[in-house]
Amino acid sequence: MDTDLSIILDRAAATPLAIQIHGALRQAILGGRLAAGARLPSWRDLAARLGVARGTVRVAYERLMDEQLVVGMGAAGTRVARWPAPDGPTAPPPPEAPPMPGFFHDFEGTPLAFQMGVPAQDAFPYTQWSRVLARAARAAAQAPVGYPDPRGHPELRREIAAYLAISRSIQCAPGQVLVTNGYAGALNLAVRALGLEGRTAWMEEPGFPLTRTALTLAGVRPMPVPVDGEGLDVAAGIRTGPDAALAVVTPGQQAPLGMALSLARRVALLDWARRNGAWVLEDDYLSELQLAGRAAPALAAVDHAAGGDARVLHAGTFSKTISPALRLGFLVVPTSLIGRFGEVAACLSPAPAAPVQRAVAAFLAEGHYLRHLRRMKRLYAARRVTLLRSLDGLLPVRTTAGLSVMVSLPSGTNDIAIANQALAFGMAPVPLSPWHAAPGANQAGLLLGVTNLNDRRLGTDCRRLAELVARFG
Repeated sequence: MDTDLSIILDRAAATPLAIQIHGALRQAILGGRLAAGARLPSWRDLAARLGVARGTVRVAYERLMDEQLVVGMGAAGTRVARWPAPDGPTAPPPPEAPPMPGFFHDFEGTPLAFQMGVPAQDAFPYTQWSRVLARAARAAAQAPVGYPDPRGHPELRREIAAYLAISRSIQCAPGQVLVTNGYAGALNLAVRALGLEGRTAWMEEPGFPLTRTALTLAGVRPMPVPVDGEGLDVAAGIRTGPDAALAVVTPGQQAPLGMALSLARRVALLDWARRNGAWVLEDDYLSELQLAGRAAPALAAVDHAAGGDARVLHAGTFSKTISPALRLGFLVVPTSLIGRFGEVAACLSPAPAAPVQRAVAAFLAEGHYLRHLRRMKRLYAARRVTLLRSLDGLLPVRTTAGLSVMVSLPSGTNDIAIANQALAFGMAPVPLSPWHAAPGANQAGLLLGVTNLNDRRLGTDCRRLAELVARFG
């Protein structure tokens, strides 16, 4: 053998000797101390050297052969396998970056000032939630060992149906509710179950960038349809894409501009869907947290109440009310689609793990969820007022939409550069231009979330943001 092996065995360890020998040889091969083609000692020689049985060495060698790290060559002995050398110098691995870096800047970190899409870090009832979660985990551990319902835990589906009846006036049976991996899971389930690959979908312009990207990745062509003071311009959609198979809308609070879809537009949208056999996906992302006045009625409430040829799929999520870490959402489908969606959920998109579902079901059933929402509405409304006061005289506010404040920027301003620079100061404003399908010079802006604001540093944050705008404007 060309290379001296220093294999030190710990005979008092719980790890079997064969595994220790295998690990030492494997490390020597992968580390380059045993070059390709090098001959290993015979079982007898290595066993004698280490003071172990020949069968112990044989087990270690066989594992290396299974991993294709060594090759048995009969009389020529056991040799280190030769692998083809890569062409040219090996490049170092690229630095890891989050998916969609223009939208996500950090995962599993503490929310930053102005960050959107996350609830208040400092106001969540952690103690209460921890008790509910622990109790649910125990119940899940004691449950019969069997496959869970891919459509979602029955208790959670019942609680969601009851909650929607109260809060969104949607009369639906638990069988119409499917629990999903957040909003993204609901969108994926809808595309697959409806067979929309290769078809066209209306998208609000401006609209949620992740929806546009997700549709494209799923093989659906998103077609931008402008919005105005009444929401989605249905007539414009019919003119430019009459054969669309889907319309994705945020009728409660348009994202990101904040207006509600008017009654006339709702009627027109449902009429178009029924005439053309199309579907409407209602992204009800924030109607539980309407900060001023009463929330606009859910589009599904009107559609499902009419019966017959219902065309609206209602998607909701617990990401902005409890935590995005849950990855928990839901989709309510017309009764005609229950069977099809159940099949697709079972095969391609099953519901998340049972303990989290049980915990959310208990959180709803015991009244904690509604009490939490009432507290958050008061808190967020107060924080929005404070933010508007702090911005006064520094940056022009275009509108308040949901849990964010939109700041206007001069035409041609690089809002993406501003957002990137703000991260270094512990701020995460969201640039507006990526919400447009074809960003233009007059579409710059910043969306400032109100949920995670620190009163002591808010004034400083607003002044620093204004300085960044002046620098890049």
